[in-house]
Amino acid sequence: MSHTEPAMEHADPYKESNLDNEVPLDRKIQDLNDFVKACKFGMMTTRDAKSGNLVSRCMALAAQETGGIDLLFHTNTESGKTGDLASDEHINISFLNGSGDWASVSGTASVVTDRSLVKKHYSPDLKAWLGDLGDGTHDGGEDDPRIGVIRVKMTTAHYAISNRTVIGQMAQVAQGIVTGKAANVNKLRQLSGAEVQQWRKSH
Repeated sequence: MSHTEPAMEHADPYKESNLDNEVPLDRKIQDLNDFVKACKFGMMTTRDAKSGNLVSRCMALAAQETGGIDLLFHTNTESGKTGDLASDEHINISFLNGSGDWASVSGTASVVTDRSLVKKHYSPDLKAWLGDLGDGTHDGGEDDPRIGVIRVKMTTAHYAISNRTVIGQMAQVAQGIVTGKAANVNKLRQLSGAEVQQWRKSH
């Protein structure tokens, strides 16, 4: 007689205690947008075109589109990540702050070289990352042909933002250590594919 282990109920009590999806769609997106803007920097994960390994690098958010769900990042079009995206358009952008709040945005990406879009969101800070090749063209300025934009179109997202003060969080964690009850410290939310598509229709 074969024995199968029964499915464990309530195996993820942290998720059960912190799940907060019963909020309007516009509130879920607004809170995510506010968090992403406050972080400014995110880790961009792509699949390496040569090895197939997942690789991440820090990127500065340039702008948001479609009511905040689509993310724009400037890039050097000669960099490895643009080659990765040509091979596999799937991408993840993750954000984290010092309090442990986080967001994960999954989607597809394209590299846009339209000069009007590049100039619209151009920042002189890009010069520090591109360098000046001394030929009068590749100088890191807004007309530098190396500069493009990675447009990330969200398909789904998950995030967790604090719902308590630091002191309140510490109290919850301490209580959890003593009682074994999962700490209720975050608003843990998910944006499904259907919700993202619903948002796109009105934005």
